Amino acid sequence: MNHETRIGLALVTGLGVLIFTMMVVSSLFAPPKMESLDVSAVLTGNPAPAERFGTNTVNITGYYAEIKGDCTGDTGGADPAVSWLQAECPVRVLLPSQPSENVTQAELERDGLRLSATSGVPFPPRARPQGPNLQLDQLIFTGHFNDAAAADCQPEREERCRNTFVVDGYDNILGR
Repeated sequence: MNHETRIGLALVTGLGVLIFTMMVVSSLFAPPKMESLDVSAVLTGNPAPAERFGTNTVNITGYYAEIKGDCTGDTGGADPAVSWLQAECPVRVLLPSQPSENVTQAELERDGLRLSATSGVPFPPRARPQGPNLQLDQLIFTGHFNDAAAADCQPEREERCRNTFVVDGYDNILGR
């Protein structure tokens, strides 16, 4: 073996060792993969979501539904710092199963996990021009409970505010 071949083999071996080392080190510091919880497990578990999950970021899978135009209730009051969290309308929820097209606001509030977001942006666009906004596929929502703004909600709504899932974003479950 000549001198140039030995240098070439040393370089290739060194490159392999460097790549292997980088892979090992990066896997040690990679954030843990978050599991997706099914919305039915969140709705049926005890204690309430705010106590179970605190402010930790979680992924929750379910069917999204929204009633906006036919919604009855207020838009959260004059204080914009908490109106997004304590608003009664629009009603945005995550459900364990796909609701019917004639679902009512009362059914959504009874059967679903209430969703909110500081900007209202991270929600799916309307699937149909009228009626409730229902998505055909399950979605994975990322967010947290027990938002700091819940302390400023009206006293009769504070518990609901604490247990509202504050959404950072969502993804289609089929896009995994």
